[in-house]
Amino acid sequence: MNDQTNGSTTQAMQWILASNNKGKLSEFKRLFNQANLNIDIVPQGELDIEDAVEDGLSFVENAIIKARHASRLSGKPAIADDSGLCVPALGNAPGIYSARYAGEHGNDAKNNTKLIEDLQPIRQQSPEQPIKGYFVCVLALVRHADDPLPIIAQGLWQGEILDAPQGEHGFGYDPLFWVPELKLTAAQMPAEQKNAISHRGRAMQSLLQQLSAQ
Repeated sequence: MNDQTNGSTTQAMQWILASNNKGKLSEFKRLFNQANLNIDIVPQGELDIEDAVEDGLSFVENAIIKARHASRLSGKPAIADDSGLCVPALGNAPGIYSARYAGEHGNDAKNNTKLIEDLQPIRQQSPEQPIKGYFVCVLALVRHADDPLPIIAQGLWQGEILDAPQGEHGFGYDPLFWVPELKLTAAQMPAEQKNAISHRGRAMQSLLQQLSAQ
């Protein structure tokens, strides 16, 4: 997407990131830079755009809602991420409510504590059995607010859920998300390693493949 005119690279296109989450913003900027796209990712907060009301019933619905909201208020293309942790033993909770699982949006410490507490009865029943979980990321890109054909990409990341946090990096449920083959939590990984294998990294790769095919 490096458009050139008279041999010089044009100014980067601006896409609005429909999130004010600093952790997500950092990951997105790093992923887009690695992809060498001539795109400047601007968080919606810099334009005083508040978060959309996420009243969809799926990751896909919420991603589209957020992207359209940011695009409508900015007049620019917008990309939204709806992501979360699903634990089959809890009926795939926290799922789309991951960011507000404990009742306060974005309070990672409380969300992690609630998840640990909710899993305690299950651990007591089968103490030797690891509890499986997987991260989900759905990306929605709209070229304008009423785009009839948003580009949708998704990524999954399988792992296990620990009974106590480990690691200082990342955000959200990263300290509880154990990747057995690496013997690390998502919060113990350097950013480059996490981005290469995470749900968000995989969704981004899918998005880039779709963009390059157009």
